[in-house]
Amino acid sequence: MNRRLQLRFRERVRLLMAGDVLAVLLAVFVALILRAFSSQLVIDRAYFASQAPWFLFFAVVWLVLANANDLYRLSLNWSPTRILLRLMRVTIQILLFYIIVFFLAERNELPRLFMLYFAVSSILLIVMWRLIWPTLSDWASEARRILVIGEGTGVQLIREAIEQQAADAFVIVDVLNTRELEALQGRASLTKLAREKRVSDIIVTATRSLEGDGLRGVMDATAAGINILPMPVLYEGITGRFPVGVVGENWSILLPPDTDDLRPWLLVKSVLDYVLAIVGTILLLLLLPFVALAIRLDSRGCILYSQERVGLNGRLFRMIKFRTMVADAEEGTGAVFARGDDPRITRTGRFLRRSHLDELPQVLNILRGEMSLVGPRPERPEHVASLDRDIPFYRVRQTMLPGLTGWAQVHQDYAMDAAETWVKLQYDLYYVRHHSFLLDLEILLRTLGRVLDSRAYRRGTKGPSAHGAQGVANLP
Repeated sequence: MNRRLQLRFRERVRLLMAGDVLAVLLAVFVALILRAFSSQLVIDRAYFASQAPWFLFFAVVWLVLANANDLYRLSLNWSPTRILLRLMRVTIQILLFYIIVFFLAERNELPRLFMLYFAVSSILLIVMWRLIWPTLSDWASEARRILVIGEGTGVQLIREAIEQQAADAFVIVDVLNTRELEALQGRASLTKLAREKRVSDIIVTATRSLEGDGLRGVMDATAAGINILPMPVLYEGITGRFPVGVVGENWSILLPPDTDDLRPWLLVKSVLDYVLAIVGTILLLLLLPFVALAIRLDSRGCILYSQERVGLNGRLFRMIKFRTMVADAEEGTGAVFARGDDPRITRTGRFLRRSHLDELPQVLNILRGEMSLVGPRPERPEHVASLDRDIPFYRVRQTMLPGLTGWAQVHQDYAMDAAETWVKLQYDLYYVRHHSFLLDLEILLRTLGRVLDSRAYRRGTKGPSAHGAQGVANLP
């Protein structure tokens, strides 16, 4: 029987990225050839040596912008239309970046026709690669075969996560509850069953209830080379969220990690916060007259709007924004959840929210040490009080400095009720457990992609099955 590889998620994404980079490098090569022909240049080793920096430049810029535009979500790569639209958007962004560099560079230093050739050839080559990728992926690799041990909510959550976001990468071949596991009889029985079903991973959703022969069977399977994963690890990897509903007595895993290893990065992050906040303040001062005029012409009221929010360790502070709603918007309603299609939003406010310019004044909160560039978004005290009663572990997100943008914000828009706030909490808890330099960088890149994507302003995801990113960096 011909058995194909069972690639991990990270391996699939790396192959996809490698194909993209190869296509970009080939596009640069084609563009240089066409430019040489059109300009009657000699095509030799010296010519390519002089143009070598373009290969590195476009490979790096492509990977940065592709990640910012979510092109490495594997669930996206089965839709040719969505692929083409995002590839065109990335190409336009590269062109805009090149134009900025072109006007800053010395005259005749950057080739003009080269960019036209690159734009056309890169789109054609990458579209071809992305269209054959699903077939190539199916031919080279099969889905990882999963045996789930457990019952109840944990099994349901991991099944939904696989079906909705990773059906091409995982398939559940069997589910055993703890009683069925113990009934297998014999310490080697689980390993034998796993080998018969060609299982690559055993997912355990009930670690605390494993004991006796069941626990020894799982340990034997580990010794036999079968990958054993707790259900939250795989769930986090697929969805980018932490499954709060299965914590149970294991509440301690939600505590923030020891910060000793993170201390150097936290220090660097503080410095970067201040530096970027100063840059943001300069941008704020440049845009303030125009934004203020637009807000004042559209509706009466103040230009800036401050609102009490809950910050680090529950401390209250006033978060500053450009006003996007009519004056006294909550006079008759009190504190309510924000909505993307809220009728109280003004015309100028709708543009400010769509472009995320309404958040720009929060650079002042960063300078005052009340916020960070990246972190869980701060909530209003009224909402925190009610959510803390309804949602367990809600206050865990307050163990970090709130952010201008965050992991939840790049995956979900406005949380309009407690159900969507539950999803948002799962993203925030993932960030609390995994925050690092690379994760912060990914959040900033994805935020850039959302700012550049006018369609990112929408009503929000729905319920706990809302789709998220693949969380590739932490997938098994």
